[in-house]
Amino acid sequence: MSTIIETHDISKIYRMGSETIHALKSVTINISKGEYVAFMGPSGSGKSTLMNIIGCLDTPTAGTYILNGHDVSNMTDNELAEVRNKEIGFVFQTFNLLPRQSSLDNVALPLIYAGYNKSQRDEMAQMALESVGLGNRGKHKPNELSGGQRQRVAIARALINNPSIILADEPTGNLDTKTSYEIMELFENLHAKGNTIIMVTHEEDIARYAHRIVRLRDGLVESDVLNEDIVTAAKLQAAQH
Repeated sequence: MSTIIETHDISKIYRMGSETIHALKSVTINISKGEYVAFMGPSGSGKSTLMNIIGCLDTPTAGTYILNGHDVSNMTDNELAEVRNKEIGFVFQTFNLLPRQSSLDNVALPLIYAGYNKSQRDEMAQMALESVGLGNRGKHKPNELSGGQRQRVAIARALINNPSIILADEPTGNLDTKTSYEIMELFENLHAKGNTIIMVTHEEDIARYAHRIVRLRDGLVESDVLNEDIVTAAKLQAAQH
């Protein structure tokens, strides 16, 4: 499988007044196309910083980051914005939907920057909504939807540009248990279709949906292991077919 994400010795230092915070210390990680990875760790472990760098929302202080064959470590803000638009679909804990816009318009938003016309945008957004089970909710505004439906709209928006990777930051953080599991099943289906998914979570039961779990502590990778439960189940399933 081809590697889609490569970080080599990346570190991130923040200066807060006279204090220096080493958020990441020499992190090297490779993720292949089609993988489903969870970043875990306590608050302050560096998982969100790593997520922001991988998502091109931030740049490392040192080290290199290669995304889909491009070195993005030293890109300008404008270049990073272009890479984000093309390569990455974001799903956030707080959904980040525009309250006055319909579901359809929220999903179509990234296509405006990509230069599609209105009828193309609407058609693609409708298909994306159908792919997350919300084909009949295009005209509804966020306040007319449940939390789970809002997150589905956010996932449809993340998928709209056919990105190389989907980054999900605590995607079930604002949802009840039942809805959380429904959203995780949706991610499972997206992964089965070949999407590369990287998720940040501090919840063990949510991380267990991923096929590989990377644990961070104090800015370092503490462990990086395959989720044997899922990998074994997949092998058993393959053997039965």
